[in-house]
Amino acid sequence: MVNDSISALITEIKNSNRAGKEAILFPYSKLNLAVAELLLKKGFLRSVSKRGKKTGKFIELGLAYEEGRSKVSDVKRISKLSRRVYYGVSDIRPVMNGFGVLAISTTKGIMTGEEAKKNRVGGEALFEIW
Repeated sequence: MVNDSISALITEIKNSNRAGKEAILFPYSKLNLAVAELLLKKGFLRSVSKRGKKTGKFIELGLAYEEGRSKVSDVKRISKLSRRVYYGVSDIRPVMNGFGVLAISTTKGIMTGEEAKKNRVGGEALFEIW
């Protein structure tokens, strides 16, 4: 059983990209789906789709490659189960000089750091990906 599904999801994406896999299946949850859709919107995933019936739902993630190389260089988990990290609007900074993405969980849903700053909301900093 996975306690921290976000860590498991981003680690699975990073490892599968390094192994050269085309797609992966991951257990469905609304949080996992929201994170996957954010990564799809930012180009780190090629496709996201739900699979299965009520009891055995999965998310199929198509991994993105550019000229045979993975689009995911690395991922850094910021907020963990043991230590939550919250960012106010003024704390949100560009990741890797704008080449990366900060995923942040706000009261308006999961969004990038850019979107959170534009909407003037802070929240729990989930992870950085570049």
